[in-house]
Amino acid sequence: MAPKMAAVLHAPAQQYSFLFVLTILAFYLLLLVVEVGSLITYDRDTLIRIGHSVAHRNSDFNFLNADALFTNRAEPSLWETRRHRRKRSRRRGKRAGVLVRLRQRAFRPPLPTILLANVQSLENKLGELGVRISYQRETRDCCVICLTETWLSGEVPNSAIEPAGFSAHRADRTRELSGKSRGGGVCFMVNNSWCDRRNIHLIKSFCSPDLEYLMLLCRPYWLPREFTAVIITAVYIPPQADTEQALKELYGRIGEQETAHPEAAIIVTGDFNKADLRTIAPKLHQHVTCNTREDRVLDRCYTPFPNGYKSLPRPPFGKSDHCSVLLLPAYRQKLKRGAPALRTIRCWSDQSDSVLQDCFDHVDWEMFRSASDGDVDAYADTVTCFIRKCIDDVVPTKTIRDYPNQKPWFNSEVRAALRARTSAFSSGSVQEYKQASYALRSTIRSAKHKYRVKVEGYFTTNNNARSLWQGLNNITDFKKENNHPPDTAASLPDELNTFYARFEAGNSTSSTERAPAAAEVSPLSVSIADVARSFRRVNTRKAAGPDGIPGRVLRVCAVQLAGVFTDIFNLSLSHSVVPLCFKTSTIVPVPKQSKITCLNDWRPVALTSIVSKCLERLIRDYICSLLPASLDPLQFAYRNNRSTDDAIAFTLHTVLSHLEKKNTYVRMLFIDYSSAFNTIVPSKLSVKLRTLGLNNSLCSWILDFLTGRRQVVRMGRNISSPLTLNTGAPQGCVLSPLLYSLYTHDCVATHSSNAIVKFADDTTVVGLITDSDEAAYREEVHTLTHWCQENHLLLNTTKTKEIIVDFRRQEREHTPITISGSPVERVTSFKFLGVHITEDLTWTTHTNAVVKKAHQRLFFLRRLRKLRMNQKILKTFYTCAVESIITGCITSWYGNSTGLNRRSLQRVVRTARHIVGVELPSLQEIYNRRCVRKAQRIINDPSHPSHGLFHLLPSGRRHRSIRARTSRLRDSFFPQAIRLLNTQGKD
Repeated sequence: MAPKMAAVLHAPAQQYSFLFVLTILAFYLLLLVVEVGSLITYDRDTLIRIGHSVAHRNSDFNFLNADALFTNRAEPSLWETRRHRRKRSRRRGKRAGVLVRLRQRAFRPPLPTILLANVQSLENKLGELGVRISYQRETRDCCVICLTETWLSGEVPNSAIEPAGFSAHRADRTRELSGKSRGGGVCFMVNNSWCDRRNIHLIKSFCSPDLEYLMLLCRPYWLPREFTAVIITAVYIPPQADTEQALKELYGRIGEQETAHPEAAIIVTGDFNKADLRTIAPKLHQHVTCNTREDRVLDRCYTPFPNGYKSLPRPPFGKSDHCSVLLLPAYRQKLKRGAPALRTIRCWSDQSDSVLQDCFDHVDWEMFRSASDGDVDAYADTVTCFIRKCIDDVVPTKTIRDYPNQKPWFNSEVRAALRARTSAFSSGSVQEYKQASYALRSTIRSAKHKYRVKVEGYFTTNNNARSLWQGLNNITDFKKENNHPPDTAASLPDELNTFYARFEAGNSTSSTERAPAAAEVSPLSVSIADVARSFRRVNTRKAAGPDGIPGRVLRVCAVQLAGVFTDIFNLSLSHSVVPLCFKTSTIVPVPKQSKITCLNDWRPVALTSIVSKCLERLIRDYICSLLPASLDPLQFAYRNNRSTDDAIAFTLHTVLSHLEKKNTYVRMLFIDYSSAFNTIVPSKLSVKLRTLGLNNSLCSWILDFLTGRRQVVRMGRNISSPLTLNTGAPQGCVLSPLLYSLYTHDCVATHSSNAIVKFADDTTVVGLITDSDEAAYREEVHTLTHWCQENHLLLNTTKTKEIIVDFRRQEREHTPITISGSPVERVTSFKFLGVHITEDLTWTTHTNAVVKKAHQRLFFLRRLRKLRMNQKILKTFYTCAVESIITGCITSWYGNSTGLNRRSLQRVVRTARHIVGVELPSLQEIYNRRCVRKAQRIINDPSHPSHGLFHLLPSGRRHRSIRARTSRLRDSFFPQAIRLLNTQGKD
C-alpha cells in the first residue's frame, strides 16, 4: 500500500510542473504576436480609404450561379452535428420570483424591504447589527430596519446607534408617559439609498402603558405611480397591555393618515404580542407567516395589500427570544399587473344617428320579406345583416390604448409638460429643470381641477347619474374590469364549451323532436307600438349580441325599425319558430373566484341578441299576466315586492317561532345544484307550462327557443368551435329566470312541519323538529332528492351544507343527513343569500365580514376627498358604496345584533362622517325606517307569504303584537316592525 500512496502523492506535483512550463511558453508567444502586430501602423486617411474601397467593391464572382462545393450527404458528420449544437441560440427568458426581482432593483422596490426584529436592548446588539450590514447583502440592501424593545433612553445620541448608510428615527420609552423607565422603545433605520433623510417626516410618536408607536412619512427616490408616499409605523404593545384600548388608539391614528393621504402605502409593523390589528381593522392583511417566538407569531406586519409581502425567518439578534423576520415585497404595481389593452370603439355622433335614421326610412322592408319566401329564419338573418352593413358604412371606428395605471385626469397637456421636464433634465441645466418641474406640478393641479369640475357638473347641472358614477369610478378604480389572464390557453374556450354542454347526454330532446304543431292560432301578437316602446327602453351601454346590432341603433332608430321587427316577431310567434340568429349565444366566462383551479370555476354568462331580448320581454310580460299570484309563494326571486330580505326574514321567523316551544330544534339544509339553469329539460318544461294553462302555440315557441341553440365560448381573442345544444336555458336571456321558476314551481314541502324556501336556484329545506322526531324531515329530504332525479337537477352534495339550531341545555348527538348515500357536512356558519347565519343565530360573523368590506370601501371615499370633491357627491358615494354594504338586509339581523356588533358598525359610519364632513344617518334610524317601509309593503300585498302575520286590532289603528317568550324572537324583524307601526299610530 505504501508505494501506491507515494505515487498518488507525487503525481499531482509532476502535472503541475508540466502545466507551469506550458503557461510560460504561451506567455512568450503572446508577447511575440503583440510585438509583430505593433510593427504595422495605419493613419486615419488610410483607414478611410480601405473602408470606402471595401464598401463599394463589386464582387468578381457570382456566388448565386456557383456550383456547390460539397454534395449533400444523407447523414451529417459528427463534427457538423456538434457544430450546430454549438450554434444553437441561448434559451430566452430569465428567472422569476421575489428574490430575483429584489436583487435586480434593490432600492427601487414597489414596497420597502423590511427587516423586523425584537432586539431587547439595542446597545448590546449594535456590533451584530453592524456585522450583518457589512457582510450580509440582504441586510445591507434593506430599505427599512424596524427594531422594537430598543431599551434606549435620551442619554444615547442617534450618532451612537446609526449604522453607516442609514438614518435612525426612534421613539424611546419615558417614565412620565408609560410609568416605566426601562424597556420598550421602537426605532426605524432607513436606508439612505432608498430614501433621503430630508424626505422623512415624523407624523407622530406615542407612548403609554398600553402602546408605543412611531409613525413616519417617507417619500423615497422611486415609488409606483399609484402611491404618493409610504407611511410606516413601528408598534410595540406590551404583553400585559389593554389590547382593546391600544388597538383603538392605533386604529384612530391610522384612519387619520388614510384620510389625509388616501393614496399612500400604509405599513404597520412591530411586536404586537397578544393583540391582532385585524380585529378592529379587518381590511388589513397580515404578512408574517413564520413563528417568531416558539410556536407563536408575535411580530406582525399589516398592509392593505393582499400578498403584499413574503416573510422569511432569520436568526434572532444576540440572546433575544424573538426571531427576526425579513419581509420581501411581493406586491406588483399596476403597470406590471397587466399589459396595455387595445380597444376598438365606434365613434357615435348625432350626425351618424341622423344618417342611419334617414337610411332606414328609405328602405323597402317588404323586399326582404318577399325574398325570404315565408322562411322566418332567412327573413330575420337578411334584415340583421343589412342593418349591420349600414352601421359599418356609416359609423367610423378607432383603436385606443388603455394603460392599467393611467389616471383619468392625465391629458395631452400633462403629457407635454412631462416631456418638457424630461428634456430639461437631459439638457443638464438646473434652472430649466426647476422651471419645467414647477410647470409640470402646475399642469397636474390644473388637470385635476378640470376633471373635478367636469365630474361635479354631472351632478349639479346635468343631473347625469350615469356619467357621474363613471367619473367617480375612473377616479377611485372602484369597480375594475375582470379581464381574463393574458396567458389563457387557446384550447381553453373549446374545453369550456364542451364542459358547459356536458348535460346534453342525459337529455333525449333534440331540435327535430319538437312538440306537434298546434292547430290553434297563437293569441299572442305584438304591435308596432309595443316593439317601438321596447326598443326605446334598451340600455345603450350593454354589449351587442352575436348579431352585431348595438343597442344604440335600436334606441335611436326605434321608429324606423319597429315595423320590420314587428313583422318578424309575429311571424315567429305564429309559426312557433325562433330565428337562429335570435337563439345564437356567445358565452363569456366570468371567474367565480380569484384563483381558477378547474373548469367549474368559470361561470357561463350568455351574450345574446338585443333584438331577441326585446321580444323575450314582451313574452315574459304576457306569461306573467296569465299566472296566478298565489303560484309558488315561497319562491322569492323574480317577483314584485320580493327580495332576499323577505326570504331571510321569513326563514328566521319560522325558525325562531318554532324554537319558542319546548324540546324543539331546527335543521336547515342548504341545497346546492350543479349548473341549475343548464339542466332544464325543454320537453319537461313544456309539459309543466301546459299544466299551468299556457296555450300550445306559445309552449311550442318556448320549446323551439330552448332547442337547437348555437353556442360558442369567447375568451379574449380566442373563440371556440360552435356547438348545438338542446338542454338548459342560457344565463343572460330575459326568459331564463322565469322559465326556471316555472320549472321548479312544483318543488314544495309535503309535510306541514317543513318548509322549502327558494330564491332562484338557492333552495333551503327547514325542518321543524319536536321531541327529536326527524322522520318527516328525513322523508322530505328523500322526496326532494327523488324530485331532482326526475327533473334532471343535479344535487352537489359536496357544497350542500346543514346547520342545526339547538338551544336545549342537554347536548345530544345528531345523526347526519345523507343524500344518495353521501353524508352532508354540518357547519357552524353558512352564507345564506348574502347573510352569514350561524348555528347559535348570533350575528358577530356577519358584522365582522360587513365591517371588513366597508373599511375597504372607505379607501375609495378618501381618494375622492383628496380630490376635494363636493360634499354632496361624497355623501352620494358613501350611500351607494359604503352604506349599502353595512345595511344589506339590515331588517333581518340588526335587531338581534349585540351592542358590540352595533358599535363596530357605527364606528364605520363615524369614520365616514369625518371624511365626508357632513352628518350621516345612524344605523338605528335606517333600521327603523326600513322596518316600517317593508312592513307596509307586506300589509299591502295579500299574496306575500308573511302577510298573515299582520293583524289589525278592532280599533283599526294598531296591529296585534306577536307573543314572544325569548328575546331572540322579540327582537327579530316582525315583532319589531309591529311595535314600530304601533308607535307611529300613537304619534
